[in-house]
Amino acid sequence: MPATRPDAERLAVWRSFLVAHARVTELLDADLRARHDLPLTWYDVLVQLSEAGGDLTMSTLADRVLLSRSNCTRLVDRMQQADLVERRPDPDDHRRVHAVLTGDGRAMLRRAARTHLAGVDRWFTSGLHEGAGTAIGPALDEISRRASDD
Repeated sequence: MPATRPDAERLAVWRSFLVAHARVTELLDADLRARHDLPLTWYDVLVQLSEAGGDLTMSTLADRVLLSRSNCTRLVDRMQQADLVERRPDPDDHRRVHAVLTGDGRAMLRRAARTHLAGVDRWFTSGLHEGAGTAIGPALDEISRRASDD
């Protein structure tokens, strides 16, 4: 079945989304690097580990930070050298390895969260008009769900 081309309005929304995402993530990354010497990708790993209670298998972490397994491994290697995370073998399955948040990683996350959340407000949420979240949020969730089903 041939693919159909979205109409001009939907293509414009797609382009706006791409540009906004690229610019906002660039600004958030620059702010975290300047204030905490912490790349946004590292911040995301710290958040994902914290939200999971401080411990995730490397495979699950890669899925949550939207990286390939090999890129996630290299990222965790660098973060381990900075003492923000450590690796531990799975006690039940020695083929699996866990990434574990360290005390230094928790402290860094606490400090960087203020900067990150202020940036999210400054460059994203403050630009949403009243009620936009009720339209945009479910639409993005549906897009993510459909993309995950493939």
